[in-house]
Order: sequence, then structure tokens, then C-alpha cells
Amino acid sequence: MTQQELAPPGLQLEGVSKQFDSGEAPVRAVNDVALTVDHGEFIALLGPSGCGKTTTLRLIAGFERVDAGAIDINGTLVANSSVHLPPERRRVGMVFQEYALFPHVSVLANIEFGLRRMAATEKRARTGEILELTGLAGLEGRMPHELSGGQQQRVALARALAPNPALILLDEPFSNLDAGLRARVRAELGNILHAAETTAIFVTHDQEEALSLVDRVAVMLNGSVEQVASPHELYTNPATRSVAEFIGDANFLPGVGHGDTIECELGILATRKQIHGQVDILLRPENIELLAAQPGRPAARVRHSLFFGHDQLITVQLPTGTYLTARLGPSDAYEPDLPLRVAVRSPVIAYPRWY
Repeated sequence: MTQQELAPPGLQLEGVSKQFDSGEAPVRAVNDVALTVDHGEFIALLGPSGCGKTTTLRLIAGFERVDAGAIDINGTLVANSSVHLPPERRRVGMVFQEYALFPHVSVLANIEFGLRRMAATEKRARTGEILELTGLAGLEGRMPHELSGGQQQRVALARALAPNPALILLDEPFSNLDAGLRARVRAELGNILHAAETTAIFVTHDQEEALSLVDRVAVMLNGSVEQVASPHELYTNPATRSVAEFIGDANFLPGVGHGDTIECELGILATRKQIHGQVDILLRPENIELLAAQPGRPAARVRHSLFFGHDQLITVQLPTGTYLTARLGPSDAYEPDLPLRVAVRSPVIAYPRWY
């Protein structure tokens, strides 16, 4: 085995749980979470508001104590039911939503904040490296209010990276940026973190941010991590119906599984995995085709369309009354009540239907 394979992971959570008293009954915010992040890996903790992702981040940072389970950073146990290493001893860098820059000192002084115990020559060398890495060279004398939102975020990241932490934690890092700036800044941040080869985990509820930026995504729902996978695997092969509903747009169609095929009102569809009995079929809008109606056969009807220029979303109603949404290119126009035949690009994924 290589030295890298023998090294402990950058971050490991095993059975981590946390509950809070809400007056009437305790609320379990984090429930038996298991997560392993490799050295130099960038992971998103993605979930809706109230799912426990921020509490998980606070447990990793040491701002909250775990009720059960264990947290290891770089092979060092930092938390379990009887151990609680304080935040300043965990070698964790934090980037907050509001950046938390010191407004009364320069960019350079902000970055040097975590290097107070370092010798002067070493400090100058380290800040020089970080300024180059984050694209802030030449801006070190400016005050935070003289910077753009994207530059301020890079200063916050530079300050977190300067002490060479074992782990970087980012809490909704793009929420203060306008939509036009967000895509560019998140690409910059991803490039900086990968160049620094720093283990990082960031919390977000924005699916586009998570899917476009990181190596893997951990989907958190109701306090539990339901799936950890690459963005492509997560979107194309959701482990549960709950994940499929949360990630992207999803249609579900009832059917009956017969092993390698599923029978439904659109016909016989091939399935990726063998399944039997009553199922719900996942149909992504881009996997649905709208074709010319067949004479003498019941037709689906266009009920609504949303045109975006680069693509369009067409809502159709099947002869049985079921509604489906298709994502298509911009070339064809779909007028209301237009008769159509609906086809599916298979194989498909299906989930057992629980009553």
C-alpha cells in the first residue's frame, strides 16, 4: 500500500448524533451521521433548511458537543461522548457567510491574524504564498470596504488557509453574493482549494453550487446523510426516492416491476436494476421525449410551457390524467393542447412503493 493509502482520512465522522431540547420534546438535529472525507478532497454537505447540516459543521468545528459518535481530523480524535477538543486545537479554518473580516485593518493584517506566533520572516513568506494562491497579490494594503464581494470572500479564505489548517469548513460561502458574481467566485474558490490541496467541506442548500463545484456531495435529509456520491452519480443514480426528489427536477410514474423491465402507462421500460412489484419510476425531464401523436391512439396533451432560450420545460398530461414535465431544446414550439406521444429514454431507475 502507498503512504497515502495508509494515511488516515482528512475527516471522519462515525455515528455522530446531536439533539437539542425544544421545550416539549428533544429534537434530534443530527442522527447517526457517518462521513469520510479523504485528504485534499472537497465535499459539499447539501440539504434543505433545517436538515442538520449547519449543526454538523458546528460539531466538526467544536462549537457544539456531540451526544454520541466520534469525529476524527487527520487521524486525531477531536470529539466523542467524553472527549471535546476546543475549536482552537482542532486545526480547522472557518469561512463564514458574512466573511467576518476585521474592518479596521488591511487585507494583509486580516490574513496575518492566524500567524501571530510565527517568526517575522516565516510570516512574510507564508502570507506571500497565500496572497499569490488566492489572487490577492497587490491588494494587501487595501481595507475590506475597498474590496468587491468576491475579493472579500477570497480574503476570508486566505485568512483561513494561512495557518495551514488540517480542514477548511465553509458555511453557505456564496449566500452574500449576487447571482451574476456567484458562478465566477465559486469557480475561483474551487480552484484555490484544489491548488492548496486542502481538505474542505462546505454547507449549502443550493444544488447548482454543490453539483458544479465539489468532488463529492453528501445529501443530508432530516438529520441523516442519505447518500454520498460524485455529482454525476448522485444525479443519475439517486440511492433513495427522497434523494431523487430533492436533487434536480423529477417526475414519478407508477408501474409494476418484472425484474429487468417495468410496465407502466408509457409501455414496457428497461430498468437499470432488477425490481419486482409496485414501483415508482424516476423520470428526469431531460429523459422524456415528445413525439408526434399516433393516429387512432390516445394522445398526451401539452398543458403548459416555459421557454428559457437555451431550453424549455413542457408540461404534458397523459391520457390517464397524469402530468409529466419534459426538458427540450429551443427549436420546436409546443402550443397548448397540442397532441403528442410521450416516450422515455431508458433504462430507468425505480423505487419500491411503500404504502
